[in-house]
Amino acid sequence: MSAALGSWQQGEVQTVSEFLESLRKVVGDSNVVIGDAIHLDYTHDEAMTAAPITPLAVIFPSSTSDVVEIMRSASEAHLPVVARGSGTGLSGGCLPVADGIVLAFDRMNAIREIDVDNQVAVVEPGVTLEQLNAALVEKGLTYPVSPGEPTASLGGNVATNAGGMRAIRYGVTRQHVLGLEVVLADGTVMRTGGKYVKSSSGYDLTQLLIGSEGTLAVTTEVIVKVEPLQAEAATILAPFATLAEVSKAVPHIVGSGIQPSILEYIDLLAMGGITSSAGLDLGIPDEVKSRALAYLVVVLEGSNESRVQEDVERLATLLSDLGALDVYVLPSTAGGQLIAARERAFFVAKASGADDIVDAVIPRAAIPDYLAEVADLAGAFGALVTGCGHVGDGNVHLSIFQPDAERRHSLIAAIFGSAIRFGGAISGEHGIGTEKLDYFLDTQDATSLRLMRSIKHVFDPEGILGPNRLLGMTGEKS
Repeated sequence: MSAALGSWQQGEVQTVSEFLESLRKVVGDSNVVIGDAIHLDYTHDEAMTAAPITPLAVIFPSSTSDVVEIMRSASEAHLPVVARGSGTGLSGGCLPVADGIVLAFDRMNAIREIDVDNQVAVVEPGVTLEQLNAALVEKGLTYPVSPGEPTASLGGNVATNAGGMRAIRYGVTRQHVLGLEVVLADGTVMRTGGKYVKSSSGYDLTQLLIGSEGTLAVTTEVIVKVEPLQAEAATILAPFATLAEVSKAVPHIVGSGIQPSILEYIDLLAMGGITSSAGLDLGIPDEVKSRALAYLVVVLEGSNESRVQEDVERLATLLSDLGALDVYVLPSTAGGQLIAARERAFFVAKASGADDIVDAVIPRAAIPDYLAEVADLAGAFGALVTGCGHVGDGNVHLSIFQPDAERRHSLIAAIFGSAIRFGGAISGEHGIGTEKLDYFLDTQDATSLRLMRSIKHVFDPEGILGPNRLLGMTGEKS
């Protein structure tokens, strides 16, 4: 361990051993992990196309002051730093750099405050969604952002602007984060926002940082808005003869005045995969199954049972008028199991041999034409593409089965290009990370890229935060 780090300011050179020893003095010996002692989990996230990378070290801070000292040292050494939450991302966002450190927030997992009067929670970045909601339920509250993995951390959610199935009613992360405490690349602490819900006081730095994937600053505290827990819920399942009919039904549902909490489409193959994996029998007659190529799943919630039931009846009539083969109001247990199975769709696709999973977001009304084009592209590239998605907000998730890496890359590029032509973007919630960087830079407007690179330079002039992802150190392709 005698190799020198990158050039220090003013020409000083420090060995790796000396640098790591300085970090041990900050966080404790056991919280600086190197070499073979680094657990495999810290070398990757859930991106299917990224090879694991062992970093120089994994550091486990326990406080903002720890992070300040770590960032000061890393900045002086020009050492790359990658922030890591729970590692549940799908785009290589927390993939380590071999000559850098991973800043892992496992120990910063305290819920600092639940303010019932203001309906906010103040949490450290390592707090998970399930941990927060377990504490909130006792007070009749919930944090409704639900990206499909309850072990995901709030810090990670901030990094990617995580969304999920409930976005149609409650919005995504940026609609719920009111304020942040962050540490800049040079170790400076900055606070943005607060417990208030609106402001007209200068640039909104909170919103700028959300979705920046750890490339602008390191999050050390999050203030989130929470919601009253709804006591009543109903899950409606509507099979359709074609996916196009499902897509065309969505604008009518959204425009009806009914406010679903979840509005999902699941195609035939995805439905078969998730129900089989979960051992779930929804009781749909074989005659209906044989005609159904796609399903619409709707969850209605409310504080009043009679109001929820009234909405269920209105929705059932509307779905029948829109061409549903039938409409099923699932028993509460089966409804909960179906939503849980849908949230595991990524792992089902992975176990089934998918070679990649991507997401794109497009205007709702364009979904039928977009999915038709995706099907044509899959045929042209000799691939199988299946999926499901938050059709209520236009976020489509696609599992790509094409083992040839070159053909798969060309197919994904075409799928993303189609999303752009339909007025959308190449990711609605997974983020860019390392694995979608080329696609992002190839499709992004040049003026937007120039401005984003300028912002990156202001926040992180040495380019040490999250290199080679989103915009990388300089915003250039690596």
